Amino acid sequence: MSKNNEANRQKHKKKIDQKKRKIQNAEVERKARLKQIREDFKAREADNKP
Repeated sequence: MSKNNEANRQKHKKKIDQKKRKIQNAEVERKARLKQIREDFKAREADNKP
């Protein structure tokens, strides 16, 4: 295999890894946001109970 193909493969792999990392980070942020919303809702419900 030529050097050029190897370099292209590494470049492509790096792009794919960056996309995967971005997706994972977005998933973590989404879960954290949902958890915060649930906690806020529970707190609000507790405040509203007589």
